[in-house]
Amino acid sequence: MLSLTAGAVAWATSALTGSLALAAGGAGVLVLLVGVVLGSRRGVTLGAAALLVGALAGGLTSDAPHLLLPGVMGSVLAWDLGEQAINVGEQLGPAADTTRLEATHAAASTVVAVGGGGLGYAVYLFASGGQPVTALVFLLVAAVALTSALRN
Repeated sequence: MLSLTAGAVAWATSALTGSLALAAGGAGVLVLLVGVVLGSRRGVTLGAAALLVGALAGGLTSDAPHLLLPGVMGSVLAWDLGEQAINVGEQLGPAADTTRLEATHAAASTVVAVGGGGLGYAVYLFASGGQPVTALVFLLVAAVALTSALRN
């Protein structure tokens, strides 16, 4: 359920930027819910991807980079926490108490996401030189691609 909380944060902040982000994020949360409940990696990945598309679409159509960052961070956290829940469930079984393990992973992932997002926003503020929000979007896409490549 931690994954759904992160997904809801991503959807809520993205929804403030426009109707396309609202629709994509809503679909993402629903698919993420199904993926987590059924233990489907594909469902978790597709749901998080829809949340990410919603956040990026909202960032491109809105002039509010401060809403783009929580949307992207929430999307990545939703995917990471959903994958972690499925991994732990497969390894320890459904009867095991995994609350402490998942909470520790969620706290560490959140610290990394907030630190990375804060650093990205600081770079945007101090080194942008008047660049559009699109530059921040591409910076976030690059960070997500790098994170994905390092995970594999």
